[in-house]
Amino acid sequence: LYFAKGTSGKNSKISSGGSMSLMMNEIIILGVGSATSVFMDWALSSGFSVVGLYHYNSERTGDIIHGYEILGSFDDLFSRDIKGKLFMLSMGDMKIRKTLTDKIKQKGGVLPTIVHPTAIVSKFANVSNEGVIIGPYSIIQSDVTICEGVVIWDATLICHTTKINNFVFVGPQNLVGANLIIEPYVFIGQRSLLISGKACCIGEDSLIGAGAVVTKTINKNRKVVGFPAKEIGFNNRNNE
Repeated sequence: LYFAKGTSGKNSKISSGGSMSLMMNEIIILGVGSATSVFMDWALSSGFSVVGLYHYNSERTGDIIHGYEILGSFDDLFSRDIKGKLFMLSMGDMKIRKTLTDKIKQKGGVLPTIVHPTAIVSKFANVSNEGVIIGPYSIIQSDVTICEGVVIWDATLICHTTKINNFVFVGPQNLVGANLIIEPYVFIGQRSLLISGKACCIGEDSLIGAGAVVTKTINKNRKVVGFPAKEIGFNNRNNE
């Protein structure tokens, strides 16, 4: 886990042989979109030095984002030796995050868990050391389990004894109640409320709309919105 405050960024060092040489705590950001600068900010505030970015294709290679260069495409990156290098993913699509995570790990890269220094994580919480991101001012209470690849945005409270499974996205200013199970690939929109003892399980690949108040278990692949939250359809395109 990384709690240290940020340092200034540096340029990447790519040798002519196709390998990449980075200093300790230097990190590469994958994905270039509207929220990428937020993830960069969190990485810097958490003690990392951003060396550059990679986009899904080569169209933006050479562009500069807040002083940091887009160094190439994902294909460019994966053609190099990335063993032992540190990476942070900035896209919101959790299936894409899972695919990229697997590729990075297969090639020996590392996705560290990054916890913003203003976040509060209980000493009795169980947080995976692989690819978890916990944003500013979020609170993780005791006996919470957070699995690989989970992204928790700012000012969110995860209450005690809740389990958040792999590659769940939790938007900003959410309250996730106690004793809940959040299955993989769930997307929880901003300012939602999942009530303790009511929303016992949120099924895999479900989508909780922004501002929803969830008062019961949600089956897998569902979209729910409103106060109280009601199902409005499937989140799985094959079922739409």
